[in-house]
Amino acid sequence: MMTVLDDLFSSLTEDFPTRSVLVGAHWTVVCSRYCGMAATQASDHPHGHEQVRDVGHLHQKNARELAELAYSTQPLEAPIGVAAINSLLDVDESLAVEVNASEVLTSRGRGKNVALVGHFPFIQQLRQSAKNLWIIEQHPTDDEYPAESAVDLLPQADVVAITGSALVNHTLDGLLALCKPNSTVMVLGPSTPLSPILFKHGITIISGTRVIDEEAVLRTVGQGASFRQVEGKKLLTLVHDKEK
Repeated sequence: MMTVLDDLFSSLTEDFPTRSVLVGAHWTVVCSRYCGMAATQASDHPHGHEQVRDVGHLHQKNARELAELAYSTQPLEAPIGVAAINSLLDVDESLAVEVNASEVLTSRGRGKNVALVGHFPFIQQLRQSAKNLWIIEQHPTDDEYPAESAVDLLPQADVVAITGSALVNHTLDGLLALCKPNSTVMVLGPSTPLSPILFKHGITIISGTRVIDEEAVLRTVGQGASFRQVEGKKLLTLVHDKEK
């Protein structure tokens, strides 16, 4: 069976020149056909241990060539690849709703068991509506659960929300395999490709980011913006027909 990444890459039938590449503290941006984002991954190795290939010349490559970096195991290269994929996607906005993922999750998770893979700023809001909320993190704090607990918790969840960063660090397919068949599965965050292809892999709600002001995004991301500080974006959600 093809992975989510395989399916996405196969869907990129058109190529475009790359206009700019920016690896910021929190977000990576690639501008080609459109402008795509992905979460910058921190390296656990000493400074300078891992290096981006062809650094300084990435903007001279076509976007589809950059998209191949999504398969890289190098933490700084994979986000460039996912951002390049997102920069090439032609999103049919007539099928999307401009809404924050937190509102969708709060509504869908009311009175249910909710598993959230990744740390998000709306956790307290979600905790008030869910029956049980399990937060699974690679670097857990307080009442969060470590990544390995996903094996036990995801099969119990009625609603599962997975950070789009799981596509960047290549854990998405494994997490999706743990979700029970009748659960509502959302992938959310700026790394998330706004592509119906994700519906083929058991994902039922896709909440991502569309860049509407390229200059503003590059300026704020380049100055270390958190997601809430990124200017020039809008939040879009696609819902699979069976969930509407």
